[in-house]
Amino acid sequence: MTSGALLWAAPGRTRTHRLRDAAGGAAVWLAPMLVTAVFLWLLGDIVWHGARQLSPAFLFTDPIDAGRAGGIAPMLVSTLLLLAVCLAVAVPIGFGTALLLAELTRRGGWFGATVRRSLDVLAGVPSIVFGLFGNAFFCVVLGFGFSILAGGLTLACMVLPILIRSAEAGIRGVPDEHRLGAAALGFSRVSTAFRVLLPAAMPALVIGLVLGIGRALAETAALIFTSGYVTRMPTSLFDSGRSLSVHILDLALNVPGGDTSAYATALVLVVALLALDGAVFWISAYRLTGGTPQR
Repeated sequence: MTSGALLWAAPGRTRTHRLRDAAGGAAVWLAPMLVTAVFLWLLGDIVWHGARQLSPAFLFTDPIDAGRAGGIAPMLVSTLLLLAVCLAVAVPIGFGTALLLAELTRRGGWFGATVRRSLDVLAGVPSIVFGLFGNAFFCVVLGFGFSILAGGLTLACMVLPILIRSAEAGIRGVPDEHRLGAAALGFSRVSTAFRVLLPAAMPALVIGLVLGIGRALAETAALIFTSGYVTRMPTSLFDSGRSLSVHILDLALNVPGGDTSAYATALVLVVALLALDGAVFWISAYRLTGGTPQR
């Protein structure tokens, strides 16, 4: 008999208690069902309207007539480059800062508290503010102009708070026995961090990474001010480029008759996000942990 059934059959429980428990249990089940239903409705709507235009030619050709016809090849390449720049900068800085906060700063100290409070504030800053910052600093002060590099660095600033806070929580959650065992074996701090703590905290690191990837792929406002929205194929990181999310926005708002292409682009974006999430989970579960899935 389960613990819930034992509690239900416990002596002394009145009819009112049972009704309250039943209502609470129904609410607990109803909330995830509603969330799942909204997700399935959204996914079904995108697939229904976008699948009719999806084809290999749509993925590998340039847009025609402001995006009403043709494909999304330049936007696909620009999005992948933006994501690559973002992760190349955010992952080492994020995991390094998380290790610093979790292992090398005193709990309750002013330095750690100040950094955490700053990260919490940054996590709530609207993306348009990051876009204005990226335009002023990366585009103007550093001279990158409207470019993939400026857009990717701006995205890195946006995902760092999520990445650092989730990674720090995961590292702090590693039992102290791991640290004591590593010390008993004579591991250095660096070896303990990379061979013990990071693998043990991998589920939390993956969650932070997936959330960061999701925010980077879905970002629109910040990229308009930093990477631009030209539809040509980028030839370097210093070239301007339009991401998939910016392309969807432009088709939906500024291009009459572009709804079908917008839905097809949204479908590509959702599929890419699901594929990246699956790849990250697979790598963490089967490659970094020796084939033992992490939950």
